Amino acid sequence: MKLKSFSCFIGLLIIFFYSPLISEEKVDIWENKKEVTKESSSLQEKDSQEISNQPSSKSIKAVDEVQIQESSTIQLNEQKVFGIYDPANYDFNLNMWSTTKAEELRSSLKRLSKIELSSASKEILEAILFSFSYPPPGMTEKEFVDLKINWLIDNERTELVESFLKQNDQFDSKSKAVEYLVNKNIASGNIKKGCEKIKFIDEKIKDAYLEKFKIYCLVFNNKKPEAQLLLDLLREQKQSNKFYDDKINFLLGVSDQTSSKINEKNLLNFYLSSVTIADFNYEPTNKTKPEIWTYLNAANLIKLEDASDKKKLKELEIAANNNQLDKNKIFEIYKQIPFNLNTLINAKNNYQTLDDSDARALIYQKYLLSDSNESKIETLFLLEELFKKNDLDNIFSKFLSDKIEEIGIENLPQEFKEPALSKIVSDEELLLGKVKYNDKILHQSKILKYYIDGESKAKVQKDIDKIFKKIAKNKKYFISAKDLALVDALVTDGFSLPTNLKYDDLIKEFDVPKNLLQLVDNDQRAFLALKIVEIIGEDEPYQLDSETIFFVTNLLNKTNLVTIRNKVLNSALPKRI
Repeated sequence: MKLKSFSCFIGLLIIFFYSPLISEEKVDIWENKKEVTKESSSLQEKDSQEISNQPSSKSIKAVDEVQIQESSTIQLNEQKVFGIYDPANYDFNLNMWSTTKAEELRSSLKRLSKIELSSASKEILEAILFSFSYPPPGMTEKEFVDLKINWLIDNERTELVESFLKQNDQFDSKSKAVEYLVNKNIASGNIKKGCEKIKFIDEKIKDAYLEKFKIYCLVFNNKKPEAQLLLDLLREQKQSNKFYDDKINFLLGVSDQTSSKINEKNLLNFYLSSVTIADFNYEPTNKTKPEIWTYLNAANLIKLEDASDKKKLKELEIAANNNQLDKNKIFEIYKQIPFNLNTLINAKNNYQTLDDSDARALIYQKYLLSDSNESKIETLFLLEELFKKNDLDNIFSKFLSDKIEEIGIENLPQEFKEPALSKIVSDEELLLGKVKYNDKILHQSKILKYYIDGESKAKVQKDIDKIFKKIAKNKKYFISAKDLALVDALVTDGFSLPTNLKYDDLIKEFDVPKNLLQLVDNDQRAFLALKIVEIIGEDEPYQLDSETIFFVTNLLNKTNLVTIRNKVLNSALPKRI
């Protein structure tokens, strides 16, 4: 009994002395785990940052959330991001939508879809929409990608569709994007280039339309055995149909005749009809699909066999005005309408007695016969009135602009110069012109070279010191909203300004909409940029009023969206000639 009691006593002593060691070792292990986990989390965060700073040729995968719980388990929420641009290029990041609700994004894009955006607005919108990023809360990955692809297709941004396909491997609407590219090339009559787009089609895309086009491309490139093999597979899968079989069998040489029926169900069917039917003849209507109109133009399949068919001519004029038909085709038809010499000589008196289309044709032919610049411009202005009379302005506006530029404003009589100049349709660069610096006005001064020409910061700081002194001597000088927009940018970019410039007092004179300031407070950078696109809308930045220019650039400064801000400044501030 004593021995047994002694053994129990010794056991208790061992447990007593050993348990602190066990407890201490457990604490050490937990602390080590916390250090390792912290280091791991830091490394993962560093990797995530490195990914966000690199343009990717594929879908980027990143750790979105790492949580360490008491059980020391790590939860990973892995998402794919899709886009075209590195978000850092526009001062964004992968989480640029994390503080924006899905419905806010949907509503904003719905409003923007109803606006004819200016070139600057489109450029900013594309930077926002196609920077690699996660979707906003409440929006699935699929909806976010569909939203992007639909916008590109609706706005016919063919080059960006191809860029998206190159930089993003697999996404739900990939077949739609590829089909769009294929159809654009079929419509333009460039089948060879269209066939190159099948490189985007892989085994993961199960799309009967694209498979049919792939088979046709093999026939087109004289790879008939391969085409026959794929056709057999398509038939086994019951993805072919009677019309397609008939056309491909004819092209493969399996049959020596084919149906003369024209199939308009889709562009591929229409194209196959046109290349397999001898003496193909098709009369488009106002119900004809836009892509078929485009193909008819490219393939030169629209002809007016009878110039006296006024009904058909008017249908073609309407189609041209609606951008369905190449506008030059109308002027080609006008030349075919016969008039006798006396009618042509007295065109300006005779046109009023004619049918509207004939009147336009007569005056157009009169223009072609005009031998002086004065006669040409008078005839062009008369022709413009005749197009406007029937709401066909869209046919003539670019034609008029081109013809005025051919003549040259300097070669016109004085009374025609100003009205002719107003008719010229120019590209943005031509419209804006070359920058002319004026150091007497702050927002037109050489300080702008920092934003326009990339002048060195040191050189610009010297210019700031000189120009502010010069302006300070002018007691009548008034700091405008545009001046303040430049000053605000300079402060944001770290330049030193004169101490006597009461910057804080000046900016109080201009109100920034509170709802937009709320977006700044909520760190909704991407959504704020989207709202600014809505504000600019149809205008170029230089067309905005001064106060709007200030508050737009001020908001962009507050969110450090300097790349977009510079785009606005470069358009809105300088004087151009």
